[in-house]
Amino acid sequence: EATIFSEAVIVTFLAKEISLETLIEIHLHTHSCTAQHSMRKKYRSAIYCFDEKQFIQSTCILEKLQPQYENNIITQVLMFNDFKMNNDNFLNYYFSNPEKPFCTNVIEPKLKNMAEKFGENMHNKKIKSHKEYEKRTAKNKK
Repeated sequence: EATIFSEAVIVTFLAKEISLETLIEIHLHTHSCTAQHSMRKKYRSAIYCFDEKQFIQSTCILEKLQPQYENNIITQVLMFNDFKMNNDNFLNYYFSNPEKPFCTNVIEPKLKNMAEKFGENMHNKKIKSHKEYEKRTAKNKK
Protein backbone atom coordinates (compact mmCIF):
# COMPACT_ATOMS: atom_id res chain seq x y z
CA GLU A 1 0.00 0.00 0.00
CA ALA A 2 2.97 2.35 0.52
CA THR A 3 3.37 2.64 -3.26
CA ILE A 4 -0.21 3.83 -3.88
CA PHE A 5 -0.52 7.47 -4.87
CA SER A 6 -1.88 9.88 -2.28
CA GLU A 7 -2.07 13.65 -2.03
CA ALA A 8 0.55 15.19 0.22
CA VAL A 9 2.62 18.25 0.98
CA ILE A 10 6.31 18.44 1.77
CA VAL A 11 6.97 20.38 4.95
CA THR A 12 10.44 21.68 5.66
CA PHE A 13 11.04 22.94 9.17
CA LEU A 14 13.68 23.94 11.66
CA ALA A 15 13.41 21.74 14.74
CA LYS A 16 14.66 24.59 16.94
CA GLU A 17 11.64 26.66 15.84
CA ILE A 18 8.93 23.98 15.75
CA SER A 19 9.18 20.37 16.81
CA LEU A 20 8.25 17.34 14.75
CA GLU A 21 5.78 16.46 17.51
CA THR A 22 4.02 19.82 17.16
CA LEU A 23 3.85 19.42 13.37
CA ILE A 24 2.36 15.95 13.73
CA GLU A 25 -0.12 17.20 16.33
CA ILE A 26 -1.20 19.98 13.94
CA HIS A 27 -1.51 17.44 11.14
CA LEU A 28 -3.73 15.19 13.26
CA HIS A 29 -5.99 18.08 14.30
CA THR A 30 -6.55 19.42 10.79
CA HIS A 31 -8.07 16.34 9.19
CA SER A 32 -9.97 13.17 10.08
CA CYS A 33 -7.06 11.18 11.48
CA THR A 34 -9.31 8.54 13.07
CA ALA A 35 -12.04 8.20 10.43
CA GLN A 36 -12.32 5.60 7.71
CA HIS A 37 -14.21 7.12 4.79
CA SER A 38 -14.88 6.34 1.15
CA MET A 39 -12.00 8.53 -0.08
CA ARG A 40 -9.42 7.21 2.40
CA LYS A 41 -7.24 5.61 -0.31
CA LYS A 42 -6.77 8.96 -2.05
CA TYR A 43 -6.92 11.06 1.08
CA ARG A 44 -5.16 8.78 3.50
CA SER A 45 -3.63 10.12 6.63
CA ALA A 46 0.11 9.65 6.47
CA ILE A 47 3.42 11.06 7.58
CA TYR A 48 6.17 10.57 5.02
CA CYS A 49 9.66 10.41 6.51
CA PHE A 50 12.97 11.10 4.85
CA ASP A 51 15.13 8.93 7.10
CA GLU A 52 14.92 6.12 9.64
CA LYS A 53 15.37 8.47 12.62
CA GLN A 54 12.38 10.57 11.56
CA PHE A 55 10.38 7.38 10.95
CA ILE A 56 11.04 6.11 14.48
CA GLN A 57 10.36 9.55 16.01
CA SER A 58 7.08 9.88 14.10
CA THR A 59 5.91 6.43 15.15
CA CYS A 60 6.69 7.19 18.81
CA ILE A 61 4.93 10.56 18.59
CA LEU A 62 1.77 8.96 17.21
CA GLU A 63 1.80 6.44 20.06
CA LYS A 64 2.25 9.27 22.57
CA LEU A 65 -0.65 11.30 21.07
CA GLN A 66 -3.07 8.34 20.77
CA PRO A 67 -4.58 8.79 24.28
CA GLN A 68 -5.90 12.21 23.19
CA TYR A 69 -8.27 10.46 20.75
CA GLU A 70 -11.27 8.29 21.50
CA ASN A 71 -10.78 6.22 18.31
CA ASN A 72 -7.57 4.77 16.95
CA ILE A 73 -5.37 7.11 14.94
CA ILE A 74 -5.17 5.62 11.46
CA THR A 75 -2.32 7.86 10.32
CA GLN A 76 0.41 5.80 8.73
CA VAL A 77 4.13 6.46 9.02
CA LEU A 78 5.75 5.74 5.66
CA MET A 79 9.11 6.32 4.09
CA PHE A 80 9.15 9.04 1.44
CA ASN A 81 9.37 7.58 -2.03
CA ASP A 82 8.45 10.11 -4.70
CA PHE A 83 6.68 13.42 -5.08
CA LYS A 84 4.89 14.86 -8.09
CA MET A 85 4.05 18.56 -8.04
CA ASN A 86 0.39 19.35 -8.51
CA ASN A 87 -0.98 21.26 -11.50
CA ASP A 88 -0.43 25.03 -11.34
CA ASN A 89 -4.16 25.70 -10.97
CA PHE A 90 -4.12 23.91 -7.58
CA LEU A 91 -0.97 25.54 -6.17
CA ASN A 92 -1.69 28.27 -3.62
CA TYR A 93 -5.34 27.41 -4.17
CA TYR A 94 -6.62 29.21 -1.09
CA PHE A 95 -4.92 32.48 -1.96
CA SER A 96 -5.91 32.28 -5.61
CA ASN A 97 -9.55 31.22 -5.06
CA PRO A 98 -10.70 32.59 -1.71
CA GLU A 99 -14.38 32.63 -2.63
CA LYS A 100 -14.53 29.02 -3.82
CA PRO A 101 -16.65 26.76 -1.60
CA PHE A 102 -13.69 24.52 -0.76
CA CYS A 103 -11.82 27.54 0.60
CA THR A 104 -14.70 28.96 2.63
CA ASN A 105 -16.13 25.64 3.82
CA VAL A 106 -13.00 23.53 4.34
CA ILE A 107 -9.79 25.55 4.42
CA GLU A 108 -10.97 28.52 6.50
CA PRO A 109 -12.42 26.40 9.33
CA LYS A 110 -9.15 24.45 9.42
CA LEU A 111 -7.13 27.67 9.57
CA LYS A 112 -9.36 28.93 12.37
CA ASN A 113 -8.94 25.63 14.24
CA MET A 114 -5.17 25.84 13.77
CA ALA A 115 -5.07 29.45 14.97
CA GLU A 116 -7.07 28.58 18.10
CA LYS A 117 -5.04 25.51 19.02
CA PHE A 118 -1.61 26.32 17.62
CA GLY A 119 -1.56 30.09 17.12
CA GLU A 120 1.79 30.46 18.82
CA ASN A 121 3.30 28.16 16.18
CA MET A 122 1.69 29.80 13.17
CA HIS A 123 3.56 32.26 11.03
CA ASN A 124 0.37 33.83 9.82
CA LYS A 125 1.74 36.92 8.07
CA LYS A 126 0.68 35.52 4.70
CA ILE A 127 -2.72 34.43 6.01
CA LYS A 128 -3.34 37.73 7.77
CA SER A 129 -2.35 39.66 4.66
CA HIS A 130 -5.01 37.86 2.67
CA LYS A 131 -7.85 40.39 2.50
CA GLU A 132 -10.64 37.88 1.97
CA TYR A 133 -9.60 35.93 5.06
CA GLU A 134 -9.53 39.15 7.08
CA LYS A 135 -13.00 40.15 5.91
CA ARG A 136 -14.59 36.79 6.67
CA THR A 137 -12.79 36.45 9.99
CA ALA A 138 -14.01 39.91 11.02
CA LYS A 139 -17.58 39.01 10.03
CA ASN A 140 -17.43 35.82 12.08
CA LYS A 141 -16.25 37.70 15.19
CA LYS A 142 -19.35 39.95 15.17
